[in-house]
Amino acid sequence: MIIPAVVAHGGAGAGPERLENIENAIKISTEILVNGGSAIKAAVEGCVALENDPVFNAGQGSVFRTDGSVSLDASIQTSDGKMGFVVDMKNTPNPIRVAADLLEEKINGLSGEGARIWADKRGYPTSHVEGREPNEEVSDTVGIITRDSNGIIVCATSTGGCGHRPPGRIGDVPLPGCGFWVQQGIGIGATGVGEEITRALLSYRVAEKILQGEKIENSMKWALENIIDSDSEVGLIALGIEGPGFGLSNRTNMPWASWINQ
Repeated sequence: MIIPAVVAHGGAGAGPERLENIENAIKISTEILVNGGSAIKAAVEGCVALENDPVFNAGQGSVFRTDGSVSLDASIQTSDGKMGFVVDMKNTPNPIRVAADLLEEKINGLSGEGARIWADKRGYPTSHVEGREPNEEVSDTVGIITRDSNGIIVCATSTGGCGHRPPGRIGDVPLPGCGFWVQQGIGIGATGVGEEITRALLSYRVAEKILQGEKIENSMKWALENIIDSDSEVGLIALGIEGPGFGLSNRTNMPWASWINQ
């Protein structure tokens, strides 16, 4: 039997003072896994807890765009080939729930007004997201990766976007291979400057390195040192088919935590 595990981050620039907030979300995922719940449920509920925590740039804590609007993205992928993502959602405090509902659909992603209409039809009420002013040069989006006793690995990510970005801007979070990538045996989540992560196809390239036989920590270190501009704040979390999860950033500010069922 595979040993369940969880790893989560609170953003490349959030700061170590947010560690307790990350640990609280992990406890929610842990309880689900210990009681035999699925990696999907554990990832979604852990991510919802982070979306509901206003200290993070996700859900209720999402930052304003340059026009004062609040727009949210989220994504989820499983190691058995399912994927769901939503882009530019308004009035949706927990976009990860909408993304998760796409896992069983023929389509993978929805955006804007269409995503909100789809959510309405599935009982997710429209709810105002208050938003907040962005912090200068701080990336505090959220991500969590879970592994259940069946060996399924799931990555869930959510964001309100980078600060000081125009309406309509799309970052790395909803883009497969960029802000997230999961396949049999490995799950990767990225955080930081979305444009840098996207140009590097960061999560996919780290996963590829690991599946070629390189250790998880070495693969993350290689990516941050070789395919990411050192001036751009970027971090990663990763979880394989065995062992604990790992986190690594090219700065010292990324709060992350992991749990494994010992």
